[in-house]
Amino acid sequence: MKKILIINGPNLNLLGMREPGIYGKETMTDVIERLRSRFSEVKIDYFQSNHEGAIIDRLHEADKEDYAGVVLNAGAYTHTSLAIADAIAAISLPVVEVHISNIAARESIRHTSLISPVCRGMIAGFGTDSYRLGIEALL
Repeated sequence: MKKILIINGPNLNLLGMREPGIYGKETMTDVIERLRSRFSEVKIDYFQSNHEGAIIDRLHEADKEDYAGVVLNAGAYTHTSLAIADAIAAISLPVVEVHISNIAARESIRHTSLISPVCRGMIAGFGTDSYRLGIEALL
């Protein structure tokens, strides 16, 4: 059975409550349940942290595990964390960057992704369905 790891960064633990006009009303628990149902042949693991170092540590750990790849929504760290970009570049796993909102249509600071150059690809603007598309890109 293939395994996919979904990693969410800061404030994504608040999905369903945080700015529902941008991020929707669905919780991440809802999203993971839907994905596990849709991809029953894939083991989907989930990790969320508001701490940059914890995300980096989880990427390093995942590289030693039997994952087909990582779906990463680094949240605001997308635009600020060279350290997460370096961690992605250092591991052998493919990483697909995902965003719930269309970051290119938001504030100008969100237009630049430091992690995109080291990811297999980027999916943004499809709501929580971006996670499904990210998994499909890895399978």
